[in-house]
Amino acid sequence: MKFVACSIIFCLIFLIRPLCAQDVFVHVSNTSVYEFIDELANQQVISEINTSVKPYSRRQIAAWLKQADESRSLLNIRQLKELDFYLTDYNKELIRTKGAFKKRLDLLYYSDSLFNLTLNPVLGYQYWTNENQNFFHRWNGAEFFATIGPHIGIYGSLRDNFENYQLEKPGYLNMRTGAAYKENPFSPKGEYSESRGGITYSWKWGYTSIQKDHFIWGPNYHGANIFSGKTPSFPCLKLYMHPVKWLYFDYVHAFLVSDVLDTTRSYVAGVKNRSVFVQKFLAANMFTVEPVKNLQIGIGNSIVYSDEFQLGYLIPVYFFKSIDHTTSNTSGNFTGQNSQMYLTVSSRNIKYLHLYASVFIDEFSKERFNSDKASNFISLKLGGALSHPVLFNSTLIAEYTRTNPATYKHFVNTTTFESNHYNMGHYLRDNAEEIYFGIRCRPFRQFSLYASFTSARKGPDYDYLGTGGSGLGLQFISQTMWKQQSLSLLFRYEIVNDAFVFAGIESSHVSGNPDYTQAYTPSVWRGKTTTLTAGLNIGF
Repeated sequence: MKFVACSIIFCLIFLIRPLCAQDVFVHVSNTSVYEFIDELANQQVISEINTSVKPYSRRQIAAWLKQADESRSLLNIRQLKELDFYLTDYNKELIRTKGAFKKRLDLLYYSDSLFNLTLNPVLGYQYWTNENQNFFHRWNGAEFFATIGPHIGIYGSLRDNFENYQLEKPGYLNMRTGAAYKENPFSPKGEYSESRGGITYSWKWGYTSIQKDHFIWGPNYHGANIFSGKTPSFPCLKLYMHPVKWLYFDYVHAFLVSDVLDTTRSYVAGVKNRSVFVQKFLAANMFTVEPVKNLQIGIGNSIVYSDEFQLGYLIPVYFFKSIDHTTSNTSGNFTGQNSQMYLTVSSRNIKYLHLYASVFIDEFSKERFNSDKASNFISLKLGGALSHPVLFNSTLIAEYTRTNPATYKHFVNTTTFESNHYNMGHYLRDNAEEIYFGIRCRPFRQFSLYASFTSARKGPDYDYLGTGGSGLGLQFISQTMWKQQSLSLLFRYEIVNDAFVFAGIESSHVSGNPDYTQAYTPSVWRGKTTTLTAGLNIGF
């Protein structure tokens, strides 16, 4: 029944008149090409770009690169070289004739009139050393993408990861992507695998897909506050439509990991019990309109629901809370689901300057502004980025994030805004704020230099039980329980496409209540540390 229901979107898509297009996705960790696209958008070299929703597809990136290639007079020498560098890869989407363009180095590349395939290895190693410990992370695997005919795209990747010290536990407040570690309670080491991929059906103005991947919603340069992509990847259905220049629509229905034991479905299996977890799902949509060129306003809503799959949440354009009112919320909050709303604004109306804001609304009422015993559960992000020729190929970034107490929390443990216990929203979670300043410099082709200052702090971890007014009237950071200030410098060089060497230094000071610093920060970064790092990676 679930398979049939989940296939409805795909059946509807095949009723659309065929148009030639294929989509496979570029992972959000491939920051090099994302930064170049952002720079071109800030300088108004390219248009029709919604940077509030990621990842981008290869087709989208190729179209933007083609747009830039048609406006070469607007680019400086470094940008021209970088454009030509990326076209050695993304011309695969633009020029299908074999040998008709200078192509990047691939482990395997095949192309004919029906089928195209690219296969490459994934390898990486990063080493850190500071006053606390020497530690490392290594990974290896492979990735591929392929297109079949005019509409079908397939992509996938698999990599094994090993850390001599676990750096991504669910409670830690850092921007590292979450990991589903293999259970080993007697060792600090961490081992896990990460698989991503999917199959897409595309047409000229949209696509639909079944995939297991990360996605980010909300404009940002240092951690989104709607969907941050921090959780381990999870399976989902996606629908994207861009039927006219002024409208974008994104929809996701995801299958989350609750890690909550379903005792009624668990059973004895041989000499042990087989644990079965409560089913948990996410439905989310985002409408983005562009009333004037380079100004985009987005509004969307989402719901985390559990226990059983519900067909109503496959309606992409719905206000999901209304479905909840009908199906489960007439008997009180503990029978209902967990819904959210969000707003985004992204403006590049001033050439070279990107101004943006996003608001995540967990619970909101205008009456709550007027009562000492009430508060709104919201997260606010404001920021700006300036990419100007006089800055020597640099982008200056300033960003502020504030998240009120109890935001992202929920009193029903099966409908929390989490997957695998990792918060899907901002990496600092609730009752927190962050100030971020960054400089991103690309002085010559494929060389990047990053300098940043980050000041983050969190208040007490309040209980939100859903009874007795818990969660209401909570003061924002009444006391600083955890604080981190850091200065960092990192350089990275892309030797060939998707092959990098990098090195950096970070001076960090983590302070606060010992219980909080132990819960929020890996021991390797606690206290005052000066951390040196270096590494290399091939693929993402």
